[in-house]
Amino acid sequence: MTQSVKLCALEDIPEGEIRGETLPDGSRIALYRVGGTVYATADKCTHGEVSLSEEGTLDGCTVECSWHFGTFDITTGKATGMPCEVALKTYPVELIEGNIHVVV
Repeated sequence: MTQSVKLCALEDIPEGEIRGETLPDGSRIALYRVGGTVYATADKCTHGEVSLSEEGTLDGCTVECSWHFGTFDITTGKATGMPCEVALKTYPVELIEGNIHVVV
C-alpha cells in the first residue's frame, strides 16, 4: 500500500539545493529542487554509503558523491558516472498546498 508523506514546505528548499529528510520508517531521502521541480531519491550513495544531502554536490540534474565522485541522474536515479553502477531509488513527489509530499 502506498501513502503520501508530507516532508517540508517547498520554500524550505532553495533552487539548486539538496535537503535531507527522514521518512516515517526511519530511512533517509534527499530532495532536490531544480528548475522549479522537486525530485526525491534515496539519500545514500549506492557505492560509498555517504549521505548525498550532506556531502553531495548538485549540478543541474546530476548529483555527485563527494567520496569517490560517482554521479547519478536525480530524475531517474540512474548511475551516470563511475564508480557508481547501482541506481538510486527514486520517489514520486507531489506538491500539495505549498508542501512537498513523497509517495512511499
